[in-house]
Amino acid sequence: MLSQQIQASKHPPELVVDVMMAVQEHYGYLSDEALEEAAAMVGMAPTKLDELATFYTFLYREPVGRYVIHLCDSVICWMDGYEPLRDHLCKKLGIQMGETTPDGLFTLLPVCCIGYCDRSPAMLINKKAYGPLTSEKIDEILETLRSEAAETTPS
Repeated sequence: MLSQQIQASKHPPELVVDVMMAVQEHYGYLSDEALEEAAAMVGMAPTKLDELATFYTFLYREPVGRYVIHLCDSVICWMDGYEPLRDHLCKKLGIQMGETTPDGLFTLLPVCCIGYCDRSPAMLINKKAYGPLTSEKIDEILETLRSEAAETTPS
């Protein structure tokens, strides 16, 4: 269906980010092979898509965890307690910013703004916004996600 939509378009390059997101959704991230596949779909050079992929926060050129946590580090979130929450998340997950937990469940990434300033500090997890955050709320969210993962993972 995706390739039909692209072929039906007069100007497939206009869909390049959508195509990259769809390919990423399918493979989990944009490997070199996935990037080449997306480039072929829109008739662009893979290097051009790589430039876009490294620019957009929600396109991943490396494998990410099942839950991608984008912690907002905007000025508002900084003023409302970003640093202690970042430290709490890093400690709770046992990773630093930009890393994925050894079990592949969580990836922690900074994001410059998620537009949730009225509920800062905030984060996105798989595109769902959470805020205002406290250490306790973060613990509850992580526990819920771990439980959800355990329920949906085949034994």
